Amino acid sequence: MSSDRIESFEKFWPFYVREHQSKASRVLHFIGTTAAVSTLGVALLKRKPSLIAAALVVGYGPAWIGHFFIEKNRPATFKYPLWSLLSDFRMWGKMASGTMDAEVERVLRYETPKAAPAETTETNGVHASTLN
Repeated sequence: MSSDRIESFEKFWPFYVREHQSKASRVLHFIGTTAAVSTLGVALLKRKPSLIAAALVVGYGPAWIGHFFIEKNRPATFKYPLWSLLSDFRMWGKMASGTMDAEVERVLRYETPKAAPAETTETNGVHASTLN
């Protein structure tokens, strides 16, 4: 059985970033994470455990809308729940500090899996790349 699981958080983060390329999707995640943490805070302060379920809905609802309708992908939460949660907070922090757009650019530029090399042909002694 081949394992296609990501084995470290360092390798997971670029995958997570690629799954959140759309700024609109990232904004929905930011809103959801903020709402979830706020709701959990209220649940603790008011000692209302019933609000924990509400925190899950207000947190995951916007994020999943971003995945299903904007990114058109499946949330990594289903396969990597802990790393996804940690990445949500990391992305939230980068968005709050204004550095997430640059992180997306960096990952897309330097850490996107490389495609197969283009075929080359020789024309008049000069190699030229050809796309199929």
